[in-house]
Amino acid sequence: MFLDSDLLMSALRALTPILLAALGGALCERAGVFNIGLEGMMLMGCFTSVATSWFTGSPWLGVLAAALAAAAYSLVLAVGAVTLRGDAVVLGIAMNLLAVGLTSFLLRTVFGVQGTFDDPSLAGLPLIGGFTPLAYLSWAAVAVAALLLSRHVWGLRLRGVGEAPDAAATLGVSPAKYQYGAILLSGVLCGLAGAQLALGNVTLFTENMTAGRGWIAVVAVMLGRAAPLGVLLAALLFGLAEAAGFRLQGLGLPQQATDAAPYVVTLGALFLTTARRRRRPRTTGAVQ
Repeated sequence: MFLDSDLLMSALRALTPILLAALGGALCERAGVFNIGLEGMMLMGCFTSVATSWFTGSPWLGVLAAALAAAAYSLVLAVGAVTLRGDAVVLGIAMNLLAVGLTSFLLRTVFGVQGTFDDPSLAGLPLIGGFTPLAYLSWAAVAVAALLLSRHVWGLRLRGVGEAPDAAATLGVSPAKYQYGAILLSGVLCGLAGAQLALGNVTLFTENMTAGRGWIAVVAVMLGRAAPLGVLLAALLFGLAEAAGFRLQGLGLPQQATDAAPYVVTLGALFLTTARRRRRPRTTGAVQ
């Protein structure tokens, strides 16, 4: 049977890194910063978690180091887009490209290997009920983010900064302060996503191992309209697509075709969403 509990478990495991990164992107979007640097931050988290876990023997120190490293890397976007008023899209693309080159260079420098670092002594994250603790954390983060954005003063001010920064400034709220906070939080979440990918889903580091998951997280933010529950549903869709790809590969389909499954779903979802948004104003005008 194609649709079974094993497929759902695989989808939930694939969901975790995408969900964590997408929640970070959603916070940035609510603050008025379009963050497409999620891929690069995740990749930095992947390498840092593996390097720290290997040197210290503790996967939890690897998770902590990944969160800190990705948060530090996110400062490139914060300083460039918020302080220097640069283009966030250009900065995000540059961060993604830099992360690929930098982690490849560090792989050769630190471990003396090319392509993939895989060592039996590398400690991965423990499993609880078939999932790592970061998976449960990602699900809890959805509820926390939803309450934060709808009930807490910080979340309400963050939304105000994103929707009307000038009006927020006249009320004594610093847009730069909240945008910095959102970007740094996105860095932490992307670092956790990278740690989950490198120490949870697998236990190794390979060059460009995020393989577009950061870009999928950006699409999840767009499909979910930067709402935590919407982001969760969008990320779950992509997790199911990735799990279905692995299942189809086991049934004999070529790897190239099954690897493309999440990206085909991404393109299809973007097409449907864009078509729906373009049709909506026309319908409104016809009614009037």
